[in-house]
Amino acid sequence: TNLHVIKHNISITSTMTSAKELLSKLKSQVDSDVDGGKQTLNELKVLLIDASTDEDRLIKLTALEYGVLLSVADDDMEAFQRNMAQAKALYHSGLSTNESFKIMGLNLMALLVDAETNLSEFHSELELIYDNEVAMSSPYISFPVMLERRLMVGSYNLASAGKIPDPSYSFFMESLMLTVRDSIARCLESSFRTLSLPAAQDMLGFDTMEELKEYMEELHQDWIVEDGELCFQPPPLGRHASDVPSMKLLTQSLTYATELERIV
Repeated sequence: TNLHVIKHNISITSTMTSAKELLSKLKSQVDSDVDGGKQTLNELKVLLIDASTDEDRLIKLTALEYGVLLSVADDDMEAFQRNMAQAKALYHSGLSTNESFKIMGLNLMALLVDAETNLSEFHSELELIYDNEVAMSSPYISFPVMLERRLMVGSYNLASAGKIPDPSYSFFMESLMLTVRDSIARCLESSFRTLSLPAAQDMLGFDTMEELKEYMEELHQDWIVEDGELCFQPPPLGRHASDVPSMKLLTQSLTYATELERIV
């Protein structure tokens, strides 16, 4: 019996050593080797599949948090949701790490991107930490909360929201800005018959006229330009934006580098 106990303890110690080594490796891969990091994460998940001790579970949570960051770097929302769901189960059991507020904030950002569908879930997640003053005062949490409040009152100028709390938030910020811009475009179409190009540029949050023109070519080819004005309900003899010589646009797809730079 004593021999079995000794063997069991040796097995646990060996597993812990391997898990810690893999976790250290995973940490170094998060910012530099996404593919390698995903492989290391899978190895850790297998190794800790039956994690029962607090130390094992804390290593598992830390690995899952790194997995969330890897999925953001890899633009993989399915992996993000899987790792987030597993991490949340451990959060609910009372575990946390120094990175937990950042990961919780990223989850709020993800829900905010598709607020029309996930707004109730956003508020449900927020309620779970609302009484935690430390969490609510963390910039990782307060930033998405502030964004949600702005959007709910129709304040769509996200560029004035301030600096993002971590580079990983840029992924969701970019997606959120796309969503917001499309919402504004729909409002403009239903609210105006014509609008000056400078006004459209300002309302849609573009830094340059070239960005507005590229956006029109990419997503709104039915918008017409007449005498420096944008026509959302084109006259019979109006010209299509692509027919206007001065509308020769940039060849690259629409990016939000300039907008994001002001936030970061």
